Amino acid sequence: MNRIGFAMLAGALLVASGQAAKDNDEQHLDPYVNGPPDEARLIQEVRHKLVMLPYYSVFDDLGFTVNGTTVTLVGAVTRPVLKDDAGTTVKSVEGVTNVVNHIEVLPLSQIDEQLRRRVYQAIYGDPALSIRYGYRTLPSIHIIVKNGNVRLEGVVANEMDRSLAFLRANGVPGAFHVDNDLKVEAKK
Repeated sequence: MNRIGFAMLAGALLVASGQAAKDNDEQHLDPYVNGPPDEARLIQEVRHKLVMLPYYSVFDDLGFTVNGTTVTLVGAVTRPVLKDDAGTTVKSVEGVTNVVNHIEVLPLSQIDEQLRRRVYQAIYGDPALSIRYGYRTLPSIHIIVKNGNVRLEGVVANEMDRSLAFLRANGVPGAFHVDNDLKVEAKK
């Protein structure tokens, strides 16, 4: 197999494995989203512990699933210490016997860091979005940048905010591709 064929095969495998990983954590719980009042105490405690992590920011995506007493952590973070802290703090929750840490540490890149800042300014510099989402302790629109590709994660109030955030992020120069994985809050 020549180098081009190998590169195409490797790329296809990466895309397939990335899609499989994405499909597996479609049902993950986000710590910055409040659950229903009758949610299990274990889930509430894990959610609280993750939100309180000192380095957790708008540039990180943490999620988790609970299966009995096993908590599986998913997402992507900019600092390796956040991945370690998330695993350690969740393990300390009463009732958790096992933690599976599938959190990805994003590659260190000055270009990605600059892109994060520009996308942040584009989204949270928009008056309509900043008033609703920018003044929270942990804003619910998260900006994940990996190798020049941007993914918006989190929850917004309505479809218009979802579209506006995508429009702002998509207009930032230097982004190769923007995925809009923002979810709209469920109506009560």
